Amino acid sequence: MTDILTVTLNPALDLSTSAPVVRPEDKLRCETLRAEPGGGGVNVARAIGLLGGASRAFVVRAGHVGQQFTEVLSGQPLDPVWFDIPGETRQSLSVTDRSTGAQFRFVMPGPDWDAALASRVCDSIAAATAPGGIVVLSGSQPPGVPDDFPGRLAQACAARSARLILDTSGPALRALPDDGALHTLRLDGAESVELAGRPLPDRAAVAGLAQDLVARKIARTVVLAMGADGSVLATKDGVWHCNTEDVPVVSKIGAGDSFVGSYTLALARGAAPQDALVRGCAAASAAVMTEGTELCRAADVDRLAASAVLTPL
Repeated sequence: MTDILTVTLNPALDLSTSAPVVRPEDKLRCETLRAEPGGGGVNVARAIGLLGGASRAFVVRAGHVGQQFTEVLSGQPLDPVWFDIPGETRQSLSVTDRSTGAQFRFVMPGPDWDAALASRVCDSIAAATAPGGIVVLSGSQPPGVPDDFPGRLAQACAARSARLILDTSGPALRALPDDGALHTLRLDGAESVELAGRPLPDRAAVAGLAQDLVARKIARTVVLAMGADGSVLATKDGVWHCNTEDVPVVSKIGAGDSFVGSYTLALARGAAPQDALVRGCAAASAAVMTEGTELCRAADVDRLAASAVLTPL
């Protein structure tokens, strides 16, 4: 299997609980707090491990919370590569209102970075990248990281004949170069609309944006998620849509990371992009069936992939 290195610049100690009802002013009597390692790249690596694959996880760590993060990450199905910086690793909190099923998610900022630190981290990721491997940069960028960081990392990966898969948000998306160095760009619905600068009311509009991004050489493969309507994938060779059967939605946390993990693992095992799309969609659907921050389950992914519908557009 092709070597996989996931990258988490802004990990989070994910705390989750529930309360009978969530309302202002009252003291909310919560269930036992659950602590898990979070952050896009970490969750992608966890998903890969849950699906029977192997990956290394490059994780930026800081302070006392970073040490707690190290403890909760131990035993997870991944091989960590730590990079220590000043400050404190961030925390996030999700609280479920059991009376309605509504989920309230509070995400804290990470440590402040500067351009020098970003350059050091980029160099360290490049040094950890296996020639011909796959690198996954997933999750938000910490405060102070230059917007062009993903583009620079894509170029560093290309220099090692490695493929970079990017799943991020914010200003970094508008700073992506049109040099074709990025292998896969994956966006959710809100990110797609933000990047397009216009509504994307239907599948045809989403497919059009994906094709345009490929034609402009923003990425060689573009995957645009459409929520319950699955995802669209475009390459220079074609455009496909995939969706799975309807599933009960318990928690949407981790669906995107499960998609990226399963998609990446499929590519690492030699799958064609459209077949990797099927595996990714199955994992995303499997993830929403689990509680809290739990990711996809392998048996659910296999079942949903077998019945998924892949349609050329």
